[in-house]
Amino acid sequence: MRIKKPPRSILKLPLHVRAEMAMKAAVKEAIAEHARQGRPIYIWRDGKVIEIPARELRKRYWGAAPKPKRAS
Repeated sequence: MRIKKPPRSILKLPLHVRAEMAMKAAVKEAIAEHARQGRPIYIWRDGKVIEIPARELRKRYWGAAPKPKRAS
């Protein structure tokens, strides 16, 4: 996934807005990296820590999980 360079007008936004935008971009990239490497992520939901497997991440980001490779 390639991160787009922000427009120059972003400098007119308040610092806290730019910081939030940067954090969201970093989280999105970290999740995509986990999906590419086949690693799960862990999140807090409904008072519990849950695991989201890499297959589920791939479904959410790329529409479908790749088919498993056959053993040769």
